[in-house]
Amino acid sequence: MLEGEQNLIKKAKEGDQASFGQLYDHYIAPLYRFVLMKVNDKAEAEDLTHEVFLSSWQNLKGYKFQGFPFSSWLYQIARNKVIDFYRTKKAHVSFENLDEDLLKVVGVSETNLEVTLAVETVKKALTKLTPEQQDVIAMKFIEDLSNDEIARNLGKSEGAVRLLQHRAISNLKEILASWKTE
Repeated sequence: MLEGEQNLIKKAKEGDQASFGQLYDHYIAPLYRFVLMKVNDKAEAEDLTHEVFLSSWQNLKGYKFQGFPFSSWLYQIARNKVIDFYRTKKAHVSFENLDEDLLKVVGVSETNLEVTLAVETVKKALTKLTPEQQDVIAMKFIEDLSNDEIARNLGKSEGAVRLLQHRAISNLKEILASWKTE
C-alpha cells in the first residue's frame, strides 16, 4: 500500500489530478504486468491498462474504502477490462514473465535447455487453470505479492488464497505429470 494513499484518494476524489497522478505512478507497472500476462500483447496491454486508469478516474467518486486497499479496486477494474477484451477478441493468457521459482515449486530441474522447455511447458499448463487460479499464481510468482496482499486484492481470506495456491500448484503438477506419460 502506498504511504498516504487514503489522503491521495481523498484529494483525487475532489478532482486533484496530481494526487491521482501519484496513484497512477505507483500502480501502473504492476497493473500493466498483470494485464500483459492475461492478454499476451504489449499494445493491447498498454491500451487496457490505460482504460483501467481512465475508468478509475471517471468512477473514483464511487470508490469507498471498505477495508481493502485501493489496489484491490484497480485489479478488479483490470480483471473486468480483460473479461471485456476476451468477449470481443480471441485472446489467451501469457506467462512470459514466469518466475523460475514456480518451476521449482512444481518440481522442474534447472539446466538451460530443460529450463527453456520447462518454461514453455509450464506456461501451456498454466492456461489450463481456472482464471482465479491463474490470478493467484500471477500475483504470487510474477508480482511477488504476499498471501495477505493477494487476499486483499481478490477480496478473499488469506486461507482461501492459500487453498487456491495449493489447488493451482496441485493442478499444475497433475497436468505436467499427465503430459509426461503421453
